[in-house]
Amino acid sequence: MDANRRYKAGVEQYLDVIVAQASELAHEQTVIQLRDQRLATSVSLIKTLGAGWIFEALPNKK
Repeated sequence: MDANRRYKAGVEQYLDVIVAQASELAHEQTVIQLRDQRLATSVSLIKTLGAGWIFEALPNKK
């Protein structure tokens, strides 16, 4: 993290590091939400197109 390196060099205050970390976390949460939405939309599309799967036909992953 760039802000952390600048803090250790004495250029920035620690508050700047915390703000940068909060921003990074928010971006990571957005990425996860978008991935979840994409997966849910893919399942919805498959169902809408009439396709599906039979649970018993799935290979066992033991």
